[in-house]
Amino acid sequence: METLKSGSDSLFILLGAILVLFMHAGFAFLELGTVRRKNQVNALVKILMDFAISTIAYFFIGYWVAYGTQFFSTAETLAAKSGFELVKFFFLLTFAAAVPAIISGGIAERARFEPQLLATFLLVALVYPFFEGIAWNNHFGIQDWITAQTGFAFHDFAGSVVVHAVGGWIALPAVLLLGARHGRYNKEGSITAHPPSNIPFLALGAWILAVGWFGFNVMSAQTLDKINGLVALNSLMAMVGGTIAAWLAGKNDPGFVYNGPLAGLVAVCAGSDVMHPLGALVVGLVAGVLFVRMFTLVQNRWKIDDVLGVWPLHGLCGAWGGLAAGIFGLKALGGMGGISFLGQLEGTVLGILIALTGGFVVYGALKATLGLRLDQESEYMGADLSIHKISATPERDS
Repeated sequence: METLKSGSDSLFILLGAILVLFMHAGFAFLELGTVRRKNQVNALVKILMDFAISTIAYFFIGYWVAYGTQFFSTAETLAAKSGFELVKFFFLLTFAAAVPAIISGGIAERARFEPQLLATFLLVALVYPFFEGIAWNNHFGIQDWITAQTGFAFHDFAGSVVVHAVGGWIALPAVLLLGARHGRYNKEGSITAHPPSNIPFLALGAWILAVGWFGFNVMSAQTLDKINGLVALNSLMAMVGGTIAAWLAGKNDPGFVYNGPLAGLVAVCAGSDVMHPLGALVVGLVAGVLFVRMFTLVQNRWKIDDVLGVWPLHGLCGAWGGLAAGIFGLKALGGMGGISFLGQLEGTVLGILIALTGGFVVYGALKATLGLRLDQESEYMGADLSIHKISATPERDS
């Protein structure tokens, strides 16, 4: 009976891992459709290489940092109980690898390829699992401290803060240290439009991410006995809420419309297991407006060249999701309870501080040593041969 249960759980979480792995194709096509045509090949190569480096970093270091588990025993030992611990690693790896995939969209079109791969290794080996271990494995007794202070531990069911806010807030220092793309802002302070190069690819990326997200959220239960259809319905409601809000706030701009569902899904991850569906709808509506308004402010007013808007989408909507779980998860608002707003605030702020610190340390060190951005406008970003094969007269990168 135990073997059967373990085998079922292994299959359950394996299917989740496959769905979240497929989300990385969504990240790739979302970036591919947003960047200029001359940089499309680089976007595809970069996402795939980031995943490969993330796997190495998490296998050898990151998973041990977060959970104290390593894989240097015999194959017979590893395969015990249907290899559940192995597919759990696979599942959690796909979460960890989402962090550099998020960052990739913010630093697109001017980052050097090899330093970014090194940054990916350091972030997935050390920075991300450091907070992951705090939030999901009670490292350093911080969750116990939050519980003692607020009555309940910090709750992040599927990673609004652990994955998305951390990725978005790491991306912010990277974007600031890189500076804007050449020609993005002129000396008078006005902005030069760099419209998405391929709306169908952008839309395809958004759809792939949205579909995979149901594995991201629902399979975060990790075992069949803990699966809850409430998570699926709440994810759906937040997704459509984000879509409608972004359509209205973005005045039917397709780039905003297709990022709207992603904003809603980012925000609902943390509390998808404790909210009422109406609460999840409100969370998505707020997230959709938050993304559109902050993306516009960041690009036009603050002159921060975050190409895909990953800080507003993941950083801010992820933080909103962490806080929203402490609002709409309350029984007074139809939620399941067992959660507090103050505890959510403390956990969310801690995640942001760790992400900002890690981002500035990693990217600041790389900028001071190897350099982060391309030295010359004629230099390509890691896919020179592929670009030359595609076009005899390629555009020059900026």
